[in-house]
Amino acid sequence: MTTVLTLALIPLAAAWAPIRASPLGRSSVVRHASGLSQDELKKMVGYKAVDDYVESGMLVGLGTGSTAAFAVERLGQLLKDGTLKDIKGIPTSVRTKEQAEELGIPLITLDEDSDIDVAIDGADDVDPDLNLVKGGGGALLREKMVEVCAKKFIVIVDESKLSKAGGLGPGFPIPVEITPFCAGHTQRLIGNLPSLAGCKPVLRLGSSSNNQPDGDEPAVTDNGNYIVDLFFDEPVKDAVKAASDLKNTVGVVDHGFFIGITTAVIIAGSDGISVKEAKKLTTNFLQLELGTRNSELGTRNSAGITTAVIIAGSDGISVKEAAGAGAKQAGAGPSIKKGKAEVELPRE
Repeated sequence: MTTVLTLALIPLAAAWAPIRASPLGRSSVVRHASGLSQDELKKMVGYKAVDDYVESGMLVGLGTGSTAAFAVERLGQLLKDGTLKDIKGIPTSVRTKEQAEELGIPLITLDEDSDIDVAIDGADDVDPDLNLVKGGGGALLREKMVEVCAKKFIVIVDESKLSKAGGLGPGFPIPVEITPFCAGHTQRLIGNLPSLAGCKPVLRLGSSSNNQPDGDEPAVTDNGNYIVDLFFDEPVKDAVKAASDLKNTVGVVDHGFFIGITTAVIIAGSDGISVKEAKKLTTNFLQLELGTRNSELGTRNSAGITTAVIIAGSDGISVKEAAGAGAKQAGAGPSIKKGKAEVELPRE
């Protein structure tokens, strides 16, 4: 359940001219969106997010992408004219860092302070519960690291990013950041996950900043990793389960599911700007995903993955087999086989 606030419309001729003071003392940029280009819609929501949610003295998470760039632009403007003071930003990519530096926005990292007041970023797909797919621009890992730390996470989109399928998957391929080591192996593991049934995993080629193949080599993220994009014809049935399964896959660094962390989504559409506020949650994304992950890890670790350990010692070689290994009966403890080594051990 979400709360929808539709804002007053402003005649097209008003453009970006100040028309009234906002609660934070800044001019409103809301106007009728009919006939506007996609970039103009992105500018509307980017500016509004900063006008409505950023105050002097805040630590702000700076998103990545064509929509988030307008929020960074607005933040720089308001710092320059003195409307905002004592602002610090944490960028989520190299290109956002470079833009913020050009605009004179003071920057720090999560290592210095992770108590973020608000993060503002775009999204590639938004479902009715305000869960997101992000990472089309290749910055999903850094975006998630910053945005899960924010007290408020404001998402800015135009109406084309709202899911028409009723769930995540068909509207935009779900990016998964993986290690370059044995990337083909990890890609196969992802494609075989039951919770992702029906997906077609495709290694991103060329630039990491979009999911269109524009080169012959694997796209490389700011973190030196690859990206696999998961294409779906039908919505993912259980995004929470899929997210957990991806995190538990060795070789996966992180994924583009952003679940349960959205505070509000500002949407620019043909009828103007609307704001959807998320319902109050008793848990956040980290608790939800890590709790599920730890539960599954506990189950997995209770059985273990080790079959046997061969130990060389002063009495020779011993072999410890894990409970359940081989043909042992259920409930039997670990067996120990001991004997003199039949091979000569190298001397130090």
